[in-house]
Amino acid sequence: MQTQIEKIQFHSTNGLSPEVDLKGALLGGQAPDRGLYMPNFFPQLSPEKLESFRSKSYAEIANEVLQPFAEGIVDQDLLKSLCEDAYDYDVPLEQVYDRVHVMRLDQGPTASFKDFAARMMARLIGHFVREDRSRLTILTATSGDTGSAVASAFHGVEGIRVVVLFPIDEVSERQRRQMTTLKDNIRTIAIDGKFDDCQAMVKQAFADPDLAGLDLSSANSINIGRLLPQSVYYVYAWSRLTKGNEPLVIVTPSGNFGNMMGAVFANRMGVPVKKFVVPVNENDEFPTFLATGDYRKIEPSKACVSNAMNVGHPSNLARLVEIFNGHIDEKGKVVRLPNMDAMRQELFSTAVSDASTRETIREAWKKHRLLLEPHGAVGWRGFLDYIAVEPLNGLPAVVVETAHPAKFPDEIEKVLQITPDAPETLSRLDKLEEDYDRMGADYEAFKEYLLAKYN
Repeated sequence: MQTQIEKIQFHSTNGLSPEVDLKGALLGGQAPDRGLYMPNFFPQLSPEKLESFRSKSYAEIANEVLQPFAEGIVDQDLLKSLCEDAYDYDVPLEQVYDRVHVMRLDQGPTASFKDFAARMMARLIGHFVREDRSRLTILTATSGDTGSAVASAFHGVEGIRVVVLFPIDEVSERQRRQMTTLKDNIRTIAIDGKFDDCQAMVKQAFADPDLAGLDLSSANSINIGRLLPQSVYYVYAWSRLTKGNEPLVIVTPSGNFGNMMGAVFANRMGVPVKKFVVPVNENDEFPTFLATGDYRKIEPSKACVSNAMNVGHPSNLARLVEIFNGHIDEKGKVVRLPNMDAMRQELFSTAVSDASTRETIREAWKKHRLLLEPHGAVGWRGFLDYIAVEPLNGLPAVVVETAHPAKFPDEIEKVLQITPDAPETLSRLDKLEEDYDRMGADYEAFKEYLLAKYN
C-alpha cells in the first residue's frame, strides 16, 4: 500500500506527458499532450482520521486533506496558514427534512462554490510564483461562476495576470459584473459564442508553441488545483452528517464535472459514499453515455437557465473515465471504454429541463421553504429522481447548492415573485463601472490579442 509520506506525482490522462509534482501541475494547468493531470495514487484517510474530523473546523480539515498532496512542496505550517486564510467564512448545512441537507457553498466572496477552490489555488500559485520570482498568465473560460471566483481570488496577486473568456449572452448580469468590474491584473473578454467556444480557445492557446513565452496556466477545473480543494467540502459534509462509517449520498449538479470529481476524489481517499448523483441540465451527453455507453458531444451546447452548466463536452469527463479504467481524449473521442457496469453502480445521472428547473424552484419553496437558484434546483430535481428509484432507507444525503440565489434575481422573481436578499458582495456591484473587451469565437484573433497585450 502507498504511504502518505510518499511524494505524489501527477500524470496526464492522455499518457504522453512527463509526470510532475503538485507545483508543476498547478503552474502548468493542462498537460502538454492536452490531457488533464491526475494523481498517481490517492492518499488514504483512515477511519480514525475521518472520525477525528467531526470535531475539527473546516480549515483544519482542509489542511489535513491537502497536506499529503503538498508533501515536500509546501511547508506544513505555510499550508496551514493558507487554509486558515482561504476559509474564513461559513459552510452552512441546511436541514431540509429528516437526514437530507443542502450544503450551501455560496458564502464566499463571490457567492459561489468556486470560491473554495479559487481562493486556495490563488494562494498556492501566488506562493510558487513568488518562490520562483517569475510571472504567470492565467487563462480561464467560464460559463458563469468560475470567472468571477478566479478573478476575485487572483486580483492583486503579484506576478500573476488573469484573462477570463465568457460567452456574452449566457451569463447573468451579476455574474458578468463580478468579473468586469475588477481592473489591475484582471482582464475579461466577452466572446460572441458559447462556453464551449471559450473553452476550446483556451485549450488551443495552451498547446500553441507560439505562446510558450507567455507562461500560460489555467484556473478552471482543467487545473488539478481546482479539484483537490473541492474534495474537502465533501469530507466536511460527511463528518457533520453521518454516524460511524455510514455512507453518504452526494448530489452535485454538474456541467464541466469538476465539482462532482471533487466528490469522487474524496471517496477514493476513503470517504464512504453510497451514490454519486450527477444531475445535468438539457445538455444530456453524460446521462446518455451512462445509459448507453455511447458518448456524443452536444455541439453547440444548449443554453439553459442553469447557465454555468451549459457544457456540451465536460473537460473532467477525462478524469472520471480514467477512474473507471477508460480513456477519453480532450476532443471527446472514447479511446478505451470505461467499466460501464462499475460506473453505473456508483453514479446516477438525469437530465433536467428548464421547465422542470423552474417547477422545482417553486415546489422546493412551497413544500420546504427551501430557496434554490437554477443550478441548485437541477441538483434537487436530480435528488428526487434518484430517491424515486433508490430510496434512502434512513441514510444521510447532501445536495450541493452551488451559488447564491441573489446571483439570479430575475429568475427567482419570475418563479416565486420574491426578491432574494443579496449579500453586500453582490449588491455593491451595481454601483461599479464595467470594463471588458469583446471578440468573436476566433482563435487567431484571440492569439493576436494575447501576443499584443502579454508578450
